[in-house]
Amino acid sequence: MLSPRRVKYRKQQRGRMRGVATRGNTIAFGSFALQAQECGWVTARQIEASRRAMSRLTKRGGQIWIRIFPDKPVTMRAAETRMGSGKGNPEFWVAVVKPGRILFEMGGPEITEALAKQAMRLAQYKLPVKTKFIVKEEEEAVVEVTAQPIAVES
Repeated sequence: MLSPRRVKYRKQQRGRMRGVATRGNTIAFGSFALQAQECGWVTARQIEASRRAMSRLTKRGGQIWIRIFPDKPVTMRAAETRMGSGKGNPEFWVAVVKPGRILFEMGGPEITEALAKQAMRLAQYKLPVKTKFIVKEEEEAVVEVTAQPIAVES
């Protein structure tokens, strides 16, 4: 599972999830992607389960990019503990996801749109946020127009 090697502070506050993703909201590596439609926390276990589901369906063909990383520690108190005595210990790691964020990308010559859609659907079932399958728009060929000098009569 994904987790940071080391962090400056062991415990973080929970924070707020407002607004939309301004970074990581475009397809950068593959041809197909899974985009979040709402905000939430995605745990390292959920990311790994989604990755396994996609790679099993594609029979490890093509390439899968994970565009989120669980870098936020979530603390929990022991069961049946009285109030007080400080904050609990870090139990697992989560990635904070906002609407518009790309979660996974797929690409490669053997990955068709139908196969990618099916694999992403399996990944969707493992995630706690609503997602949407998107396809990278192909850049249209830029046609250069050369300007011809116009003869001016005087």
